[in-house]
Amino acid sequence: MRWLLALPFLFAAASVLQVAVLRFVDPPFSAFMVARQLEAWGAGEASFRVAYDWRDLRDISANLPVAMVAAEDQNFASHRGFDFKAIEKARINNAKGRRVRGASTVSQQVAKNLFLWQGRSWVRKGVEAWYTLLIELMWPKTRILEVYANIAEFGDGIYGAQAASRSYWRKDASRLSPAESARLAAVLPAPRRYSVARPGPFVQRRANWIQRQARQIGGSGYLQALD
Repeated sequence: MRWLLALPFLFAAASVLQVAVLRFVDPPFSAFMVARQLEAWGAGEASFRVAYDWRDLRDISANLPVAMVAAEDQNFASHRGFDFKAIEKARINNAKGRRVRGASTVSQQVAKNLFLWQGRSWVRKGVEAWYTLLIELMWPKTRILEVYANIAEFGDGIYGAQAASRSYWRKDASRLSPAESARLAAVLPAPRRYSVARPGPFVQRRANWIQRQARQIGGSGYLQALD
């Protein structure tokens, strides 16, 4: 019984240490990467390998992190992990019977992709919220963006800016153009459903909208004003 009572405190201590270390140490993999690799092996795809190649933020074109913010979390610079205005807007939108939409921030996406399992449950949402709070408390905004640009999935088994840039355009992430960055950000709602290589009408429209939004939030100068 004592061990059971101690489990929440052990988890809290371990997660704090985990997030503190990853403030300075680049993650060698994410929970989602491990899950995808195991899924492939379980399906008999013995040759499947996750594509992942870490790059520091300074070695990634500023176009990509700015496009990701423009696409998913334009209040990233001002909130502390949770965008309550976006949450309320999503609640109202869903209550009216429109297409269900979420309000996850970049920080929540980092917490989910880096530490958690796939699926939906209240337990998972609670753990995600806890990690989101830790990330916002212990990491600067530029580190959050740096990690997200490296662990986000841009296609089946393709994780991060460098792997995506090499896979789709055979060049380094430092050379991604605004249009290419917007196309990568456009598939983030469902990177296995939408294609970067063969963008359909939805991805094309969304990529064009993301480019406009990226310019409105300041373009590459947005990163310089973050921290």
